[in-house]
Amino acid sequence: MKIKKIPMRTCVVTKEKLPKKDLLRIVKFEDEIKIDETGKANGKGCYLKKDTDVVKKARDTKVLNKVFEMEVPDEIYDEIMKLID
Repeated sequence: MKIKKIPMRTCVVTKEKLPKKDLLRIVKFEDEIKIDETGKANGKGCYLKKDTDVVKKARDTKVLNKVFEMEVPDEIYDEIMKLID
């Protein structure tokens, strides 16, 4: 029986390689930042670990601003926190 390969992605905050299902994808498409729950949306994406401490650190260090080269609104961080809880 063939073993199914588990896709691994890297969290932009912790730099940990984790299974894709343990991460949340954030996407920039046409100067708009969105949370990609499907994992298949068009645009430049990055991954955050589904952990409140990681999201708080991302907000404090403004790591998503650096990744997407634009200001990420606080509403995005609030939405992420709601999805994780």
